[in-house]
Amino acid sequence: MAFIGTLRNKMGTWVVIFVFVAIAAFILGDLFSGNSSILNWGRNSIGEIAGREISFDEFQSVIREREANYYLQMGREAGEREMISLRQQAWDLLIARHAIQSQYAEVGVEVSDDEVWDMIQGKNVDESVKMAFTNQETGQFDPNRVVAYLGQLKSMPEGSEARVRWELFQRDLKPSRERIKYENLLIKGSYITTAEAEREYHLQTDVAEMKFVYVPFYAISDSAISLTDAVTKAYYNKNVDKFKTEESRDMKYITVPVVASAEDSLVVKEDLALAVKEFKGAQEDSIYATLNTDGQSPYSKYTIASLPAFVPFDSLVQGKVFGPFLDENVYKVVKVSRIFQDTVYNARAKHILIKWDDASAGAKKAAKEKAQNILKEIKAGADFGAKAQEFGTDGTASRGGDLGWFSSGQMVKPFESAVFGATRTGLLSDVVETDFGYHIIEVTDIKNNTAYQLAIVEREITPSDATINESFRKAEAFAADLSGIEDFDKTAKEQGLVVQEAKNVLAGDRRIGILGEARQVVQWLFRDASVGKISQVFDLDDQNVVAVMTGRIEKGYKPYESVKAEITPAVRNEAKGKIIIEKLSDAKGTLEEVANAFGSDANVYSSSDLKMSSNSLPNAGFDPQAVGLAFSLENGKRSKPFAGENGVIIMELQNKTIAPSIADYGVYKSQLEQGRQNSNTMGIAEAIKESSDIVDKRYKFY
Repeated sequence: MAFIGTLRNKMGTWVVIFVFVAIAAFILGDLFSGNSSILNWGRNSIGEIAGREISFDEFQSVIREREANYYLQMGREAGEREMISLRQQAWDLLIARHAIQSQYAEVGVEVSDDEVWDMIQGKNVDESVKMAFTNQETGQFDPNRVVAYLGQLKSMPEGSEARVRWELFQRDLKPSRERIKYENLLIKGSYITTAEAEREYHLQTDVAEMKFVYVPFYAISDSAISLTDAVTKAYYNKNVDKFKTEESRDMKYITVPVVASAEDSLVVKEDLALAVKEFKGAQEDSIYATLNTDGQSPYSKYTIASLPAFVPFDSLVQGKVFGPFLDENVYKVVKVSRIFQDTVYNARAKHILIKWDDASAGAKKAAKEKAQNILKEIKAGADFGAKAQEFGTDGTASRGGDLGWFSSGQMVKPFESAVFGATRTGLLSDVVETDFGYHIIEVTDIKNNTAYQLAIVEREITPSDATINESFRKAEAFAADLSGIEDFDKTAKEQGLVVQEAKNVLAGDRRIGILGEARQVVQWLFRDASVGKISQVFDLDDQNVVAVMTGRIEKGYKPYESVKAEITPAVRNEAKGKIIIEKLSDAKGTLEEVANAFGSDANVYSSSDLKMSSNSLPNAGFDPQAVGLAFSLENGKRSKPFAGENGVIIMELQNKTIAPSIADYGVYKSQLEQGRQNSNTMGIAEAIKESSDIVDKRYKFY
């Protein structure tokens, strides 16, 4: 009995131990199974909107809706380029659903079923419906096509692709109209008062005549300013709101370009050389060229005016094949397929146009005499091009009067008749009158209507697999055994590679610096990178890239150290401004005397038509504070020296003209209403996004 009692007392402890071991085994089994809900917690999240976690599955579902909508409107599947836009639309739609739609009920926004019907078949058809059912022949929306399409849908089974797509399309109409109603409710709630319109009128029409002394900050040497860290930090703390930022990353990177080698070029040339014999014997030049070229114009008609620069004019004999020759990065072989006489003529000439001052007989006579005198000087040996630059009155004067090649019908009749009637090149014996004035003409190529049908085979020089692999191996060799930013910089210098820097890369960016499209690099920065970590080699089209992450900034405010270099010039200018102000404050006399007392860096400028609506001063640049101060002065009064945007200024108002009152300020009211409406439309969306605490982690997947 004692043994049984002892066993009963100890049993509770053993049961607890057994249960603990069983639970631990279950958890460990789940962890190492690869399907652990614990390990995968958060991995399926693509972000947060208004406190709601957005799963990858939910995001994908909305993307599929966007794809269906795209197909209904465009009649084809979306390509990868369109998918980038559709994914953004899906994210914006999720923001609308979770951050905006919840506010509709609070302000009483509703869209009834009758309104949805009206958007499809009624008097206020939605633009997306119009686009989907536009008659391609007339370019007009056809409501009968909507009715016919809906009739077809009724005969289709439930769940069919067409019905599902239409249901998704129709479902989008209601929230889009709710969004319009909501925004209009807010936008229409603002209005412009007559006082505001009158103020805008004066901003645009009041005029100030003023003089000012301007001393740029660079008048004080940077070396004369000693900045402490405490001063710079104080500036940062005072202006911290300027440094608000989204989560971002900084990085350095090197590129190893993939460039075709001399061997690659030789292979293309030799390959094309083998095709020359085939080309000569081809019966259908157009077919042969089309099947064998990498170019966009395998068989085209050319005239003497449009022949490509790479075609040797003297070798244009029907049936002749010449090449291969190199034109930029492309080897070409050209066959003169056909030479014939076209109906269009071409000629080339120079001219000097002398215009008359007005249409009176006296003015025309004077212009003609001037033109004839210039013609005599050219006949006597003067240079035509020099005279054209001196006396020409149209756009050809700067290039010596050269008009280049032109075709029949391009020039006014008298000019064309004179040039196309010439039987030899050279200076025409008399001036030619047109509606534009009197022309002195030198024919540089007489009319010609010979046309050439050319068949052209092009082969672009592209890197071979060996060249591509060599570039990749070079990038891999660079990245091997690197550890940290200093090692990255040092090794790049040793290998002659240029280190580029990209700052403030955002999670949604697709392009980085000189890399262009580099989404995979952005994904690495936000998914896998850490400060000092070296990336794998990224294959970006024609270059291989290796990167190192150099900095990370969380959402909120940029830390002081990351903006210290950025704000130092502004802090230094503040200090310079104080020195300049102190020196100018001691000067007396006229503005000119004040400027002279300061030195050569001080200048006096004036403006006779300064308006409040402008934000800049002549010679001093952008400075709205200075403009406002000018209008606050009384006539003849002078301001104290003050630091503006680019330097220190002393304003002196000569005269201020206040525009008289008018009966109707409607034009100015309309301008303000339009501007406010545009800013409100954008502001509503931004305000909602900002207040919704949006966390965007799409970089984990795209």
